[in-house]
Amino acid sequence: MNLIRRYIGDLQINTRWYLLLGGCAILFFAAFFLPVLFRPVMVLTYTIFALTAVDYVLLFFFSGGLKAQRVMESRFSLGEENTVTVTLSNSFAFRLKGYIIDELPVQFQERNFRINFDIAPLASTEATYVLKPLSRGEYAFGWLYCYASSPIGFLQRRFTHGQYSDGRQVVIKVYPAFQQLRKYSLQFLATSNNTVPGLKKLRRLGHSLEFEKIKEYVPGDDVRTINWKATARSSSMMVNTFTDARQQQIYCLIDKGRNMKMPFEGMTLLDYSINAALALLNVALLKQDKAGLITFSDKINDIVAADRKNTQLHRIIETLYKQQTQFKESDYEAIWPYIHKRINQRSLILFFTNFETFSSLERQLPFLKMIAQTHLVCTIFFQNTLLEEIHQSTPSDIEGIYIKTIASQFDYEKRQIVKELRRHGILSILTTPSNLNIDVINKYLEMKARQMV
Repeated sequence: MNLIRRYIGDLQINTRWYLLLGGCAILFFAAFFLPVLFRPVMVLTYTIFALTAVDYVLLFFFSGGLKAQRVMESRFSLGEENTVTVTLSNSFAFRLKGYIIDELPVQFQERNFRINFDIAPLASTEATYVLKPLSRGEYAFGWLYCYASSPIGFLQRRFTHGQYSDGRQVVIKVYPAFQQLRKYSLQFLATSNNTVPGLKKLRRLGHSLEFEKIKEYVPGDDVRTINWKATARSSSMMVNTFTDARQQQIYCLIDKGRNMKMPFEGMTLLDYSINAALALLNVALLKQDKAGLITFSDKINDIVAADRKNTQLHRIIETLYKQQTQFKESDYEAIWPYIHKRINQRSLILFFTNFETFSSLERQLPFLKMIAQTHLVCTIFFQNTLLEEIHQSTPSDIEGIYIKTIASQFDYEKRQIVKELRRHGILSILTTPSNLNIDVINKYLEMKARQMV
């Protein structure tokens, strides 16, 4: 059975071969009217079959082969470009040309995937492509099919690779966007000369209450921080340095109700919130704060108590990985008793949710106000980019005017929600999903600079 598969099952015939034989058939038909063509056409036909036999021997009986290996990270990052490299190694003594068909995970719905290759004899090459997963979970890669032709090019031999030796599929887990964490390193968070687009350079107002150290004065230091006693004991001027207040509790509260199922560019609002929460909590840990997480829908689902242990970020990533949107009404009432009972220290609570209308806020506002009595609450919700485009457009007919009027009403209600939250002492961030990460981190850094946290 293996021999049949090797010598027959992996055999493919190129289009070139069919075209040549089709041309011979046409010439045979012409030779019926012009007998002088018959002998040259016969010679051409025999030559084609002879070359086909030689091509078959080169591909299936000569020593050598084509090996392919898929090289990629052990996990993918949600909503970001992940590179996959296919390494090809040609052990034949002749050049190989062909193409690769990779059985991509079903989540990508890619049905026309193909990469061409051209490898010199006894050489190796690489082919690279990029995948952008739009949902969390397990992604199973299938077989890696390589169709190779000799320099004759009449036939192809299929080489199959890509799975484990026991036939199991290669499974990659897609986690929240952990690649973005590299952009928010301690280096740019500790200095004002950061290079991450969108992050603001914030001027610090006064000093935090935490003394850090005494250091030698350098031009640009605030003269108000000069330590005269330390200066008198040394040969140079010394200044006090201060650091941000540390060990503050930062909680991300993620709503998983039906409102968070709304899609934007292939991802749900929940996925955008999860990516932003991970980026923010990573920054909080770098700032020496305690990071915590709570997810809920009709009930509280997962809880990661605020802490700053070395394993805290890993716990948060694993918790966020398994979150799913539920088509249920979110129960804000269940949140208040838990926060009141379990979170005793004043904390910054960033509430990832979505309010589409003012009435939806009114139903939940009493519970937000109760939480805001003992904690600093920042509510994060989303602009509807489609309605924003309609609001900015110029209608050309009556129907367009009606649609723009409705869009303007929704836009007005979003602004009213922000004002109502501010009136009750609740901070808010109204942003688009694409700008969510930067806006949330900027807000956190602003609150740190103003010593609100």
